[in-house]
Amino acid sequence: MRITRPLRLGVAIAALSIVATACGGGEEARTISSSAENGSLIVGIKFDQPGLGLRNPDGSFSGFDVEVAKYVADKLGVDEANIEFKESPSAQRETLIQNGEVDYIVATYSITDTRKEKVGFAGPYFVAGQSLLVKQDNTDITGPDSLEGKKLCSVTGSTPAQNIADEYPGVQLQPFDTYSACVEALRNGTVDAVTTDDIILAGYAAQSPGQFKVVGEPFTTENYGIGLNKDDTDGRNKINDAIEEMVTSGAWEQAFNDTVGASGYPLPSPPTVDRY
Repeated sequence: MRITRPLRLGVAIAALSIVATACGGGEEARTISSSAENGSLIVGIKFDQPGLGLRNPDGSFSGFDVEVAKYVADKLGVDEANIEFKESPSAQRETLIQNGEVDYIVATYSITDTRKEKVGFAGPYFVAGQSLLVKQDNTDITGPDSLEGKKLCSVTGSTPAQNIADEYPGVQLQPFDTYSACVEALRNGTVDAVTTDDIILAGYAAQSPGQFKVVGEPFTTENYGIGLNKDDTDGRNKINDAIEEMVTSGAWEQAFNDTVGASGYPLPSPPTVDRY
C-alpha cells in the first residue's frame, strides 16, 4: 500500500499525542491538597539526625521534624499511618520537590532566597543557628574565627557548607553526603570539627555522651521551613495555618520537649510564621 503524505502526517501527529500522554502532558500538577484528598502523603525527612529526623532500628521514625510533619498531615486530614516518609538528603531536596517525589519536606530546611527560586516554603517552624561540634577534649576550636587551617566537615548542598565557603576561605572544608558521616569522620580524627545548625549538633552530642561537645555561639540565623511545590499556594497556606495552630495549641512546645529536649538544648521562643 502506498503511504500518502497526509497519511504520514496523521501517523506522526498520533505518535506525538501518545508520547505527550505518556509524559504526563495532560495530567494536573500534583498538589498537597490533591494528595491529602486521596488519603495519603509522601513526606521528606532526614533519616540520620537524632532528635530531629531519625530512622530507628525497628523502622519507625522519631524527632521534632517528624512530629511537625505528622501534625501538619493531621491538619490536612491524613492519619500518620498513611504517611510515607522518604529520605531527603540536603543536596536532593529541591529535586525531590520539583520532580513530585514528595508532597512536602520537613528536614532542617533553611529558607533562603536562592532556594525560593526553585521551591516554595511554609513557615518557619523553627529558628536555629550554625555552630560547631568538636571532640570533648578539644580546646583549640572555640568558634568560626579559630578554624583557620582546620579540617571542617559539612554536607554537600547545605547552607552551613556554603556559609563556610563564602565567609571562611582559610578553612579546609570537607563536604560529605550526610551529617552522620561527618560525625564519624570527627570520631576517627579525619576532620577537626563538624559544622551545621546548633540543634542538629546537640542531637549528635547527646547520642554519644562524653565524646563530643558544641562550642561557640551560633554565628548565623537559620529559619527552618517546610518545602513544597513552588506553585502550590493553597498547600502553602494550609501548612502555614497548621504551623500556627501547632504553636498556639502548645503542641509545638510539647513536641520539642519530647524530642530535642533530652539533648539539653534550651527551649527557644516559638517562631512567627512568615507568609512568603
